[in-house]
Amino acid sequence: MESMNECLILVDNANIFIEGKKFSARKKGLDRGDDWSWRIDFGALLKEVANDHKIIGAILVGSTPPPNDSLWGAAKFQGFEVVTYERSIFGGEKAVDTELVARGLKVIYKHPTPAVLKLLSGDRDFIPLLKAAYEEGWETELWGFGDSISPELSLMANRTYTLDRVFDRIGKYQTPI
Repeated sequence: MESMNECLILVDNANIFIEGKKFSARKKGLDRGDDWSWRIDFGALLKEVANDHKIIGAILVGSTPPPNDSLWGAAKFQGFEVVTYERSIFGGEKAVDTELVARGLKVIYKHPTPAVLKLLSGDRDFIPLLKAAYEEGWETELWGFGDSISPELSLMANRTYTLDRVFDRIGKYQTPI
């Protein structure tokens, strides 16, 4: 089917960034849980996940960074539509997962033919999204770091890929100033 050469990429930034920092720390053998020098290379991530599919949309949702952060600009430059939310005063992200679900459903229901949904997260909150995509004839791929992928979510996807295996291609290390 021609449209299965097309894809929609949805990225839960916090999930991928936090789990990437943890994976990097383990890989380096660091005592602490996070490697703050690791950064996502958004262009490389998009290329790796698209895997020769035509991208009909690439949406990245996360929390608003500090004013001096270049993260979202880099993501936009590499082709992502970026949506941010202020962090809750109680310290957590709110509305990120539901924003991804809402935007994903909008594309799934409006696109003229089924394509491939490529979800980058591991949160169970996305089960309804994968179910809706499946019901509309879409294929689904789940991408995340192995330790963070919900088994229930993985069971809903047609294919599950770990970012562990492509870690060196989707990130880079920031050198201290």
